[in-house]
Amino acid sequence: MSSQTAAVLEDVATHLRALDQPLPIDGAQEAREETAAALAQLSDHVAPRLASLDAPLLVVVGGSTGAGKSTLVNALVGRHVSRSGAIRPTTRRPVLLHHPEDAAWFAGTRILPGLSRITGTEDTTAQPAGGTSSAQTNTAPATSLELVADTAIPQGLALLDAPDIDSVSTGNRELARQLLRAADLWLFVTTANRYADAVPWEVLRTAAERDITVDVVMNRIPPRPGVAEELGGDLRGMLENAGIEVERLFLVLEDEVDDDGMLPPERITELRSHLQHLAADDAGRGAIARRTLAGGISALAGSARSLAEHARTQQAEIDLLRSHVDAAFTDARDRIDDAIGDGSLLRGEVLARWQDVVGTGELFRGLESFVGRLRDRIGLALSGRPAPSIAAEQALGTGLVHVVIDETARGAERADTAWRSRSAGRYLAEGRDLSRIPEGYGEDVSAAVRAWQGDVLDLVRKEGADRRTKARLLSLGVNAVGVALMVVVFASTAFIPTGLEVGAGAGAAVIGQKLLETIFGDDAVRRLTKIARGRLAARLDTLVADRAEPFHERLAELETPDAAAQLDADARRLDQLAAQVREER
Repeated sequence: MSSQTAAVLEDVATHLRALDQPLPIDGAQEAREETAAALAQLSDHVAPRLASLDAPLLVVVGGSTGAGKSTLVNALVGRHVSRSGAIRPTTRRPVLLHHPEDAAWFAGTRILPGLSRITGTEDTTAQPAGGTSSAQTNTAPATSLELVADTAIPQGLALLDAPDIDSVSTGNRELARQLLRAADLWLFVTTANRYADAVPWEVLRTAAERDITVDVVMNRIPPRPGVAEELGGDLRGMLENAGIEVERLFLVLEDEVDDDGMLPPERITELRSHLQHLAADDAGRGAIARRTLAGGISALAGSARSLAEHARTQQAEIDLLRSHVDAAFTDARDRIDDAIGDGSLLRGEVLARWQDVVGTGELFRGLESFVGRLRDRIGLALSGRPAPSIAAEQALGTGLVHVVIDETARGAERADTAWRSRSAGRYLAEGRDLSRIPEGYGEDVSAAVRAWQGDVLDLVRKEGADRRTKARLLSLGVNAVGVALMVVVFASTAFIPTGLEVGAGAGAAVIGQKLLETIFGDDAVRRLTKIARGRLAARLDTLVADRAEPFHERLAELETPDAAAQLDADARRLDQLAAQVREER
């Protein structure tokens, strides 16, 4: 196997292992099963066969319950190597028979690396169906593979007796399908009574889709004239109608087993001869191996495309849940802006403290008398009394902190409710109180508001640094002018009226703006207000984003945004590899 081919397979394996279908949505369980099957196909057959095209051909003997698979395998070897009997399930542990000279091919983990190896010994003493040989007791778990070396198996070929594909044991059914995925050639065994059963045909169609080479044995045909030909013709017609290409069909007449529980060897003469001829035909074995390999690679490509669609479905659900979060917190952010812009923050305690700064008399008297009153109130700080501007600043900050905490809490509740309306969202929210206010969030909001107020005071200082405005700024006080700018920011431009019939909050905004215009001029006030609003908006955006972060973190735990694109690329490379294998064939 070239380094380029190895890289393709490694990428596919890496992307499949990383693929997750965490959200409980339609198709998720099927996708998980398909992922597991694709990884098994890769490790059990595709990778080992690409790495060793000259390895013995693996013939997996599979079929329905009671079809006589183990009896046929025992007859081919000439002794009991696989348990047969009436109790179901019979084959509890798969048995792989190979020529002693081929032992090295199977002793390691070249194929079926997930199954541990148990080595059997060649025993020419026949064991009846009720015997107690190691191959019959099968006390080991179904995660093991028994290796039996026997010279009756021609070199270049290996037989693997698999559990029933319709076993009553779920583990046996899954193992049977895993072994079939590892096969170079599938020897499907059915009976004259059960060849039309649904389960075997489902598996046969899967084999056809994957281009697995299939030989069929119809077992236990009543030994009456013309019956074998009639049943064989009917089965061939069914296979042809279903589009299932079968290389050979072997008809085995029903017969009594001998005292050792063995089928008369003449019943399987044609099948034994075929396997011996195949073992001796290097070119024929290579053609079968490459055909099945190409089909397996194409099947992997199909799985990659299918799983890419599943990944897109998962991502779409994640995107939908994210949109619920974004909508809830965008609404919260808008409501904060509404509270800032509609003057609601300029009422109550905030208005009272602002009136302490500017006075409660005639708000629209001449600006000079207004400035004089303002200077007198600021001077109160010199007598040890609290500066009204500091109290107003604190009241503004406290009001804004309450608004941010309340509205983000409402946004979190809306997001949590939206999530819990969907199964995927309930899965994400299970065991987590995502709507709870995070510890320390209130302190973070307070710190951010104080930092913004510091930004405003810095803007005022910088703007009042020239001689023309410095004296007036100092006479009024930086804090008082800063509060005026905060008040203007807390009211939208459209809110400031021109008439006399205005509310108290509107009057507060008008006075603040006129004070600023007197000190700095109209253009400067517009510029300062825009900058201050922008900085406040940035800090509020961060606070709202922080409150939404637990929801986004939960989504990020599951998100694999590149998964679908990676799998699509894998599918294209696998298609190219399959075409290359077919050309070589």
